[in-house]
Amino acid sequence: MITDDAFGPELRQLKRENRDISERNTKLAELLKSSRDKLNSLYAQVEALGEPASTYGIYLESASQDHEAEIYTSGRQMRVKIAPTVAPDSLKPGKLVRLGDGTVIVEACSYDTTGQLTTLIEKIGGTRAVVADQQGTEHLVRLTEPLQSQARAGDTVLVDLKSGFAFERVPKTEVNQLSLEEVPDVTYADIGGLSSQIETIKDSVELPFAYPELYQQYRLAPPKGLLLYGPPGCGKTLIAKAVANSLSQRIGDGGQAHFINVKGPELLNKFVGETERRIRLIFERARELASDGRPVIVFFDEMESIFRTRGSGVSSDMETTVVPQLLTEIDGVEDIANVIVIGATNREELIDPAILRPGRLDIKIRVSRPNRDEAADIFARYITDDIPLASSSEDLIDAAVEAMYAPRPFVRLTLADGTTETLHYHDFVSGAMIANVVDRAKKLAIKDHISNAASAKGAGTEGANHPGTDQVVEEHVVEEHVGVSVEHLRLAVRAEQDESEDLPNTANPDEWARITGRHGQRVVSAEVVSGSE
Repeated sequence: MITDDAFGPELRQLKRENRDISERNTKLAELLKSSRDKLNSLYAQVEALGEPASTYGIYLESASQDHEAEIYTSGRQMRVKIAPTVAPDSLKPGKLVRLGDGTVIVEACSYDTTGQLTTLIEKIGGTRAVVADQQGTEHLVRLTEPLQSQARAGDTVLVDLKSGFAFERVPKTEVNQLSLEEVPDVTYADIGGLSSQIETIKDSVELPFAYPELYQQYRLAPPKGLLLYGPPGCGKTLIAKAVANSLSQRIGDGGQAHFINVKGPELLNKFVGETERRIRLIFERARELASDGRPVIVFFDEMESIFRTRGSGVSSDMETTVVPQLLTEIDGVEDIANVIVIGATNREELIDPAILRPGRLDIKIRVSRPNRDEAADIFARYITDDIPLASSSEDLIDAAVEAMYAPRPFVRLTLADGTTETLHYHDFVSGAMIANVVDRAKKLAIKDHISNAASAKGAGTEGANHPGTDQVVEEHVVEEHVGVSVEHLRLAVRAEQDESEDLPNTANPDEWARITGRHGQRVVSAEVVSGSE
């Protein structure tokens, strides 16, 4: 065997050179491959740049033949081929598609994000809907797959009227601007002095939902609506909210009633037909919510501002069309027992009689001003043991009621027959006034608390030579004067009454009926009895 050493150093040098050359060849081969790949990439880019611009269309539906589709592009409907590289599941009606050479679908894109905003009027069959533009013109469009389950009447939807598709539900809806659907957290326990009215409402409104089979057995239809009327500030709105909350509690199983609180003034619109259209939207929304069997309350506060008597000359001619629209909608919920209309007003005489007849607003409940006992019940809702009190809650309530109902002439009315009638401050008591009186008393108690604490600190500073004296004095003074006192409530009642001295400045009998909650002879003049006790 011949070894490398037999040939000497020359052979070893040749082998080293051979290895070096092999390594260089490998590197050159890799470099050539990389250069070839880059060159091919550049060729592809050049070819892509040379291709014509892609056009887009809206996918409508699949055609009768495989690998073909109906699209809308360039203002016309076309039938085109689908490239094999496009997955059939990626093509959805309403989606944008990219078109290649020969108008072939080469890519499925997303839904369009721009277009015209319209209001959804009514869904048809789950896949189509009637929408209205800003001019009120109605259009029939197809709903994209996401909208078929999300869209509802009154929603603002993004549409392309040319292709006839609605793509997106815009979160801010017109119905939401006019109403509030959340169930209030007000309960019957929060309402004082209205036990008889609450009992009537429970019998009229809640029983049909609690015992529907009995109502069917007796062939008794639940009421379509009720009217809460009376002077302002006496709890009409609170009752409506408590009804919604109570119905939600009765449902159970995690369900809840729906409370649509209509913002009455925002219904009004200067354009002809707009107010009526908005009323239709609200009731369409109510029908949709009621379709799952849960009760829906449509609450109109200050009802007389919208639905005045037709031909009365009190307002414009708007009521001649708005009132019939409401009547139509109330009659339209005849087959949906889950929708209840509740109206609240302090001017019931201005509401059109057609709305108040039986079969529409069947139940009418007067919410009067509270008497002494009812006022005490209302005070008990605000003066509770969970707040700082200087005396027992019973003593404070008695003192507050006594101060509020003490004889104090307020205004002297001259009637048409020449007689006079003197009204006292207690003739104008309301639940809202009682709540305000308690708030005033709490503010007075807080001010006294702060003042007494500051005085106690000063006394403690003077006794600094005796360690611990300042703390003892401060605690003694503060504890002695903490909490709402009888004097705070008396001062609050007097302040509330003094602020009202200049308010009754009208001789209009309708206004006095609204303020006092009474109906009597025509008022000729009114004179405030100032400075009287």
